[in-house]
Amino acid sequence: MKTVHKHILLLAVGLAGLTACNDFLDREPLDKVTPNNFLWTEDDLASYAVKQYDFPTHPEKYNIGRWADDNHTDNQVTSGYDNRWVPGQWRVSESIKEDDDPWNFKKIRAANYFLDIVMPRYNAGEITGADANIKHYIGEVYFLRGWNYFSKLQKFGDFPIVKGVLPDEKELLIEASKRQPRHQVARFIISDLDSAIMFLSNQIPGGKNRITRNTALLVKSRVALFEASWLTYHKGTNRVPGGPGWPGGTSDINIDQEITYFLTECKKAASELADQGLLAENTGTRGMDNPYFAQFSLENMEGCPEILMWRQYNKDEYNIAHGATSYITTGGNTGFTRQFVETFLCNDGKPVYASPAYRGDNSIDNVRTDRESRLDIFMMKPGEALDNRGVDADGKNLGNTWGIAPLIVDIDEVKCVTGYGLRKGLAADTYHKGGDQTSFEGCPVFRAAEAYLNYIEASCMETGGAGIDGKAQVYWKAIRDRAKLPDYSVTVAATDLSKESDWGVYSGGQPVSPLLYCIRRERRCEMVEEGLRMMDLLRWRALDQVRNYQVEGVNLWESALKDSYKDKTTGKNLLIEQGNDGANVSSYAESGKYLRPYQIVKKNNFVWDGYNWCDAHYLTPIAINHFRITASNADDLTTSTLYQNPGWPLEANGAIGY
Repeated sequence: MKTVHKHILLLAVGLAGLTACNDFLDREPLDKVTPNNFLWTEDDLASYAVKQYDFPTHPEKYNIGRWADDNHTDNQVTSGYDNRWVPGQWRVSESIKEDDDPWNFKKIRAANYFLDIVMPRYNAGEITGADANIKHYIGEVYFLRGWNYFSKLQKFGDFPIVKGVLPDEKELLIEASKRQPRHQVARFIISDLDSAIMFLSNQIPGGKNRITRNTALLVKSRVALFEASWLTYHKGTNRVPGGPGWPGGTSDINIDQEITYFLTECKKAASELADQGLLAENTGTRGMDNPYFAQFSLENMEGCPEILMWRQYNKDEYNIAHGATSYITTGGNTGFTRQFVETFLCNDGKPVYASPAYRGDNSIDNVRTDRESRLDIFMMKPGEALDNRGVDADGKNLGNTWGIAPLIVDIDEVKCVTGYGLRKGLAADTYHKGGDQTSFEGCPVFRAAEAYLNYIEASCMETGGAGIDGKAQVYWKAIRDRAKLPDYSVTVAATDLSKESDWGVYSGGQPVSPLLYCIRRERRCEMVEEGLRMMDLLRWRALDQVRNYQVEGVNLWESALKDSYKDKTTGKNLLIEQGNDGANVSSYAESGKYLRPYQIVKKNNFVWDGYNWCDAHYLTPIAINHFRITASNADDLTTSTLYQNPGWPLEANGAIGY
């Protein structure tokens, strides 16, 4: 029984579940905090809800923070690689530490406990405090349950739906662990988010450091678009209920009906948010005087209309800091790929292969010149000042400077891996506020621009890629105007899918329409560095064709860069090509003119020949211990109420092949 309790994590919380809230309570000793004297007041509800927050923000440690969330995709890379791109290396675990196990129910259980206790008390009028605030904190917990279920949906697809705490009875718990079809899980998430929207406000104590109604609208549009996309592009596979070989058995799902439902819900939520007109102004400049750029690194983001939720850091009172804005100034062990940089349009709205404005890539300055505003604003410029310390009488920067030659040879922690440096999140006062490498700028969590993009894509999907409705056209114009680009029709007309290296050209190994691809391109360029890329590639089924894909960076060997890495004392070239002892860059002879970060050292390098994909990696495997504790015969895992995700074996350390 205790084993079931530990691993299924569906049991009543009791005192153990309340300890997480005690950090916010200053009333009674821990041994007196019980269901009978807690969750009776507005403050209790606020404390409980905020303790369950788990959003992507800058961690309190020395790294580039949230700006690394697109690493290990075709947008950004690090000096290392993810086993996701190596069939046979991502393996099934026997067990995973509870807090790291994506299958665990800890946060879902905490939300269920709250709702089971609080809703009867609220309906009976027994909770003290301002009714608007009480409702808001209830809405936060509905949001959090939906948010945590969305994480499960993305990783596993089919998943158990548990709406309340369960008694400590083994058979009942095992029965409750049965996986439900993914579309039903998605509908459950939408239902929770609808409840959240009903209860939440945009005017609450704590401001946008807390979940708001607008945040729930955005996430609802994201969830609905995710599931509509998954069902559309994975239809006919074993990753969709009713598909051939689906491990859930038979299903009476009407997939087209489900797709229509989710697209409708996406558009409804996205338009309610986008119609508020929250986009920040882009003045076109590269500094903190540009609201579009500044909103990603202000210490206080409360006044930024486009930022729907953000995390505040605090120097004076709590000394809560991060290192993100400091690590950006060197490279932070990441970098944009050449393939991503080439996706950005020229300022005439045409792709690089179709525009007379494109100057080639024999220097980083040439790459940037006459390109669209977002590339100019969010990518580092050779020699630029990185803070506001000014210049001396000779015009030399007094503060930190991005080198003429990017830091491609240095320790992994700080290097610019591809030579194309990230700039979103740079702050004018980097290093000034905290000293050393501590930073106190805020971290955006959710941004309104995504709602515009969600609606546009959903509208195009409704027509099978053939067109978009009038409202989508208005939203797209707003995004394009902000990016200083002409009408999207210019880009669509100039797009040749055969010349695009973007994985987003494909779904299921086949090209999508030029219009739909241009919408995907817009999303990729607008949401740069914000951690949505892998989610998008998975839902689009855009990885089927990835075979021996070589990640590349700057033009190193047919540009002046190759002569820019000299020892200041000896004048010796610091670049050591692959094949030599101490190699730190790829070789011209082996890899060509572009820097290839994964062709520097060949030994024990599983991605030397590039990224490779296999279908099983669209979903995450379930650890074996979950099968053992839910099996009627522990020696026969096929007797479990669970089933493994397609392609993954029922054995510890097992892996999917090629």
